[in-house]
Formats: sequence, structure tokens, C-alpha cells
Amino acid sequence: MEHELEATGDASPKTGPIAGRGTSVVDPELHRTLLDVLRAVASHRDLPSLLRELFDVLRRMVPFARVALVLHDPGRDVMRLLTLAGQPLGPDVLELPVAESPAGVAWQTQRPLVLENIDRETRFSAATEIMRADGIKSLCNIPLTSPLRRLGTLSFGSRDDHAFSDADVDFLQQLTSQIALAVDNTLHHEQLASERDRLQLLLEVNNALVSNLDRRTLFGEIASCLRRVVPHDYTSVAVYDAERGGFDMRALEFAGKGLIKENMFVPVEGSPAGLAFTAREPRRFERTDLAMLRSEIAGLLLAEGIQAMCSVPLAVRDRRLGALCIGRLGGEPFSVADAELLAAVAKQVAFPVDNALAFQEIAELKDKLAAEKVYLEDEIRTEYDFEEIIGQSSALKRVLHQVETVAPTDAAVLIGGETGTGKELIARAIHQLSQRRERTFVKLNCAAIPTGLLESELFGHERGAFTGAIAQRVGRFELADRGTLFLDEVGDIPPELQPKLLRVLQEKEFERLGSTRTRQVDVRVIAATNRNLEEMVAAGTFRRDLYYRLNVFPVTIPPLRERPEDIAPLVHHFVQKFARRMNKRIETVSADGMAALSRYAWPGNVRELENAIERAAILTNGPVLRVPASEFRARVIASPGDETLEVTEREAILRALHATNWVLGGPNGAAARLGLKRTTLQARMRKLGIRRGLP
Repeated sequence: MEHELEATGDASPKTGPIAGRGTSVVDPELHRTLLDVLRAVASHRDLPSLLRELFDVLRRMVPFARVALVLHDPGRDVMRLLTLAGQPLGPDVLELPVAESPAGVAWQTQRPLVLENIDRETRFSAATEIMRADGIKSLCNIPLTSPLRRLGTLSFGSRDDHAFSDADVDFLQQLTSQIALAVDNTLHHEQLASERDRLQLLLEVNNALVSNLDRRTLFGEIASCLRRVVPHDYTSVAVYDAERGGFDMRALEFAGKGLIKENMFVPVEGSPAGLAFTAREPRRFERTDLAMLRSEIAGLLLAEGIQAMCSVPLAVRDRRLGALCIGRLGGEPFSVADAELLAAVAKQVAFPVDNALAFQEIAELKDKLAAEKVYLEDEIRTEYDFEEIIGQSSALKRVLHQVETVAPTDAAVLIGGETGTGKELIARAIHQLSQRRERTFVKLNCAAIPTGLLESELFGHERGAFTGAIAQRVGRFELADRGTLFLDEVGDIPPELQPKLLRVLQEKEFERLGSTRTRQVDVRVIAATNRNLEEMVAAGTFRRDLYYRLNVFPVTIPPLRERPEDIAPLVHHFVQKFARRMNKRIETVSADGMAALSRYAWPGNVRELENAIERAAILTNGPVLRVPASEFRARVIASPGDETLEVTEREAILRALHATNWVLGGPNGAAARLGLKRTTLQARMRKLGIRRGLP
């Protein structure tokens, strides 16, 4: 709270024509003083210099030590010291309610108010205490009223008791009409100048909005324009994120200690932006106000040295976007006029901010759609194009029943089974039967991506995040937002990446490589592996909590040798598929060929069967599929406990190795002939003790 104060100066003896109470003023001296006053009011356009000039002129006629201009603030209904002349006082309390101020009573009654001895005055304790501390003994308040309005008072203070005579008061009253007119003109001039600056700022902001689409450039221009009219050190735009229930610090102009950063999350509760956002009106804060908020962001602002803040809401029509905030490291708190100006700027800024956010969202969606297009095109080139899961065995029906049960939920599914059993097909079936079927099904083979690039594949990266990152990349989690992500060979995810995967599964949030912005995703994860994750957990190579998070609903696909009744339907399906693709007319499979295929144990499962049928279709020239039955006699489906299973598997691998001259990979290698992955074939060779040079 501020009180009106009088300007101070050295007390001077009464040397003018007015020597004391009852003394009359000599007309020539009065006329000369009036002319000096007229020259003063005509030659000054600002109140401080005007009051200094009047101080020198009037002291020749009236004995006083200080003079102060006290104006009424109609917005707050207080008497406020606008300026003073002479030696300033120490206290900085410069406002008082009308009834508690001598100047306020004079302004309200429109009559001079003289306090002959303030030591005997009991009405104005706050004002007299300050004057008494400065040695003022008597006070004279003259109403200052122009032809248009009541402005306030001129307040004269003296270090003597009974210093102001009736003649002095009459003389000062004769001068106030001219002084009031000058003060009123000056106030109008300052008001027009302020309005001009305000309109100029709004015009500059508008020009910045029109000429800049990039939000960073746009915000920098707005902050630069604002600083020229409302000095400040800190500028930020906090955009409301409804999903997270807080603000995303989208723009920040502040050369501080780095405690507050762009893209950091700021809760609504306890933040200056949140209070303005919730109240839908400007809010002003001093350091003590920030300390009382007791929030993390308030603590960071205080740690950065912010002494005052002003926050205004950003809204487009009835839709709230966030808040625009400015702060000062020192100086005066923000005024009501500052808040009104900032609110006017916010109304202009809200629309381009809304457009910039929409433009950014469109750009991100465009990038995502482009990535999805490339991904889906790759899917089309590599997809096996199964129309449905083929088979009628009870073992397969049990799996499909599990699929039907878990699909409508959003639970994580862990699919186990040997290589080639169709884990991806089961994952797709779960997706197609779920409520996410209209969204993207994204897959990633974790074993096929180098360890150093797997994090970027999963979560994406920003330009410059690492050597070779020449453009922004959308990760698989973003591609699969509101859809399904299939992580094949999940057991091959390196330990250092497992905590980040666990976080996105638990919290549904992550950051791209090279970014501090936290992104929210809604993804259902289906994982698959042919490894024993429980053994890996026991060995410490796979996180136990991640395993539990993935293994909410386990589904194990039985190998083809455990459901031999599915072999014949699969054979017919593949025959039709490859006959159409090769433009051949293959109508049947010979009885001997089908018998050989049905007896074979298929270590590579459905994938090996498909490859075998494709080779047979290539060799067939007539309507009957030509099946090289001799290739399928080495390993037959064994009964439970049959000890010849490993023997027959070993013989089949050796036969394929000899036929390919021990070439493992490639389209004509042993792995392809067996329908296995090269790494799987190598693992089986180690297990069976197969090495080059064996017969």
C-alpha cells in the first residue's frame, strides 16, 4: 500500500510578499508570479519537470519545504502520489485510501484542507507519521480541478507550525486553475502517448503474426515487441495438454540458469500460468506470491531470480489454449496497465498460436502418414499374404480360442513357439479381432535391427540426435499410436534398452532420441519370442518387471509336428497360392507325396512347409504337384518320447548342408532349404554337434 508524500526541500525564510497570516499580497508581485506560473505550465510537457519549476516559482511567495502532486486513481479509488519536487523521502509507501488521506479529503470536498500542527492531528495517522518522521509540522492541500474533471490536490508541507495563512491559501487557490489545466493536458498527452505505444505494439505484433509461420520465429518477434513497451526478462508460452492435465512449455525466451526449459511439463495447479488459465483473467505475482504457491515451477522461477510475474490466458473464442507469461528479474512489479496490455497482446497471439499448433500437428501427422506409407509399402512387398490361419486340429483351435478371448481387451500378449509356427499371424488375428482393427498394425523384428539403431526404430529421433541423423524420424511406437505394435524376437532387446521399453508400457510416454519433449502414446503391445524368457530372467539378461509386463496373457503356438492333421489343409492352401502366382494349373497332390509330407516332422514348421511347396511348384509341369518324397523320409513325426527325433533332425540338416556345399545363408543356402533362419540353423547345428568336415 502506498501513501501520498510531499516533496522535500530545504526550509527557506518567508522572503516573499506574503509574510504571514493576515498579510495581503501586493498585486504586481502576484501578477508577476502568475506570469511565471503560466510560463512554467506552457513550457513543460511532463509532470516531474513541471512540478520542479513550480517549486522554484511558488517558494518566492509561499513558505513551504515540500510540494507534492497527489492524484486520484478512479480505477482503484485511492490517492496516489504521481510526482514530487525537492528532496525525496526515504519510505516508498505512496498510496492511501481517499478517507485516510488529507489530500483525499481535500479532493473529495473540493475545499482546501490545512493541518496547522500534525502533532495534534488524529485523523490521518499513516500520512502524519511519515511527515512527522521528515520534520514536517504543517500541511496545506489545495484541490486541483480542471474544467473537465477533478484531478487531485497540490500538497504543500512546512517545517513550521501554522505556516500557511489565509492569504497563502487564497493565493495558492488562485494559481491552481492554471496548474490544473496544465496537469490535465499533460495527463492527456501521456495517455495518448501510452495509447499510441500500445497501438504501435499491437500493430507490430500483428505484422509479426502475418509474416511468420514458424512458431519459434513468431514467438521471438512477439517477445521482442513486448519488451519495448513492457520491460521484462522472461517470456514463455505454456500450451495446455488435456491428456496430461498440464502445460507443455512450447516457447521460452529467457537467458537464465537453464532450470526452466522448453517442452518441460508444468502442472496446472500451483503454477502462475495455471492460475491465469483457470481464472480466465490476468494474474500478477510478486516474489512473495510465488513463494506462497509452493510448487515446483514456482520454486524454479524463484531460483532463477524472478521477482515479479504477469500471466494472461490464451483463448480462441471459448476454447482455452494455455497462457502467456512474462517475468522480471528486478524493478517494479507489473501494474494493472501492464496486465491489460499483455491481455490485449494475448488476444492477438492466441489465433496464430492455435494455427501454429494445428500446423505442427498437421506436419507431424503428415510425417507419420509418410512413414506409415513407406512402412506399409514395405509390408506389401514382404508380407506372406495369408488370408487366414489354416488348420482344424484341436491344438490350433485351443490357440484360436485364446485369441478370441484376449483380443477385445487391451492386455499385453506374449506369444511363444518355435520359429516358423506363425506367431505374426496370431498377432495379426488378435489385432483384427480387437477394437484397434481400424488403426495401424506395426511390426518390428528386434533381432533384425542393430543394437545401436533399435532405440531409434522404437522411439524415433530428432534431427542431429546422433551422427547420421540428418532428418527427423518417427518411431514405431508413434506409428502404432491407438493401434497395435508387434515386437517379434523380443528376447533380443538389449538390457540397456529394456528400462525405456518398460516405461512406455507402464506410463505410455517416451522421448525421441535428442528431444526433451515427452510424448504420449496409446499402443497395445504384442510380443513374440522363441526363447525361454524365464531362463533369461533367472540369468539376469532380461528384466523381471518387463517380463511380467509383457507376459500378461501368454499364448503358446504348438509346432506343426504336434498337429499333423493341419498339414494337408496347409499343403492345399500353399499349392493354390503358388500356382496362381506362377500362372500354373496344379490341381492335386499325389497320394505318395501327401503321405510323405504328412509324415515329415517339419523342424522349420509352417515356414519350412511353405518353402517346400514353393520348390515343388517350381518343379511341377503338370496338374499334379511333384513332391520329391525322398527329401522327407529322413525325419518323420515321432511319437512322444521317441529318441530318434534328434537323429532324424541331424540327418536332415547334414543332407541340406551337403547339397548346398555348406552355404548356410542366402536364397539357395541350407537355411532356406530347411525353412529356417540362418541364426536358428546355426543354433541347431551347435546343439547337435554338427561342424564342417562331418560325413
